[in-house]
Amino acid sequence: MTLRRAARDPGFFYLENTGLDLGQQSELLALAARLFALDDHQKQAVQMVHSPHFRGYNRVGAELTRARPDWREQFDIMAEEPCLPDALLHQPWQRLQGPNLWPSALPELRGALLGWQAQLTLVGLTLIRSFAETLAQAADVFDESLSPLPYRHTKLIHYPGRHEGDGQGVGAHKDPGYLTLLLQDSHGGLEVLTEQGWTPAPPRAGALLVNIGELLELASNGYLKATLHRVVTPPPGVSRLSCAFFMAARLDATVPLLTLPPALATEARGLQSDPDNPLFYQVGENVLKGRLRSHPDVAARHYATPLATASAPTGPPS
Repeated sequence: MTLRRAARDPGFFYLENTGLDLGQQSELLALAARLFALDDHQKQAVQMVHSPHFRGYNRVGAELTRARPDWREQFDIMAEEPCLPDALLHQPWQRLQGPNLWPSALPELRGALLGWQAQLTLVGLTLIRSFAETLAQAADVFDESLSPLPYRHTKLIHYPGRHEGDGQGVGAHKDPGYLTLLLQDSHGGLEVLTEQGWTPAPPRAGALLVNIGELLELASNGYLKATLHRVVTPPPGVSRLSCAFFMAARLDATVPLLTLPPALATEARGLQSDPDNPLFYQVGENVLKGRLRSHPDVAARHYATPLATASAPTGPPS
């Protein structure tokens, strides 16, 4: 299957031979297990609700997808950056910039997770150039929106087994950036919505799972597809660990609208309208939209009018 075909339908594919160290992948998942095994007091000290930048720990049920709680706990980081001074804050999404929160009981986590994020940034940038070429564009067509560095977001996730409930590990959703790279342990649970219905995307040893985000769907006028996906809760006695890396353009960038050659343009499906999930060409708006919706506690504490600046889709770049 060609890259263009895989990225178009189903919008998910496995990436192998990345050059990433398999031992490093195992060590990262082992660190994740140690993180989530910390006692509640240590994890609560770095709760995301303390961070206007959406960094830190969330307990099981704290994050919402389509207004329903997800049965998972997680730890989020982005780039390690200083806060912007108040005088330079002109848009709510600018508050996404800031420092990460790190648990003092696990000091080695910082270097390991930031190192992994840096490596996957290089993989993601290479993939973006490949996507451009497969759409008959110049390889550097996305470079301006990504320079000097893209927006990066890494999430360690623990799905505990569950005896009862609705089975929503994480509800059906699309990712807001350009692309996502997922490292999974040996336990399945991820499902992708295809024409045949919900289809499992099982772990594959040594491979990353790639999926297309909303920004590539916007850029290609729907030729590439940001596919709905979800995670089903593991059975009792089973825990699932994963590490998701999300890459978007710079927060102050606007998604470029590509001019596809006629053969591809006729197959562009346009943007899929979803009143519950408007899409924004302004990158910061599209990223903040998802953060505010998923974390109402952070929104209530740190954002006076959560979606006031994102009430309707922004138009394509002129």
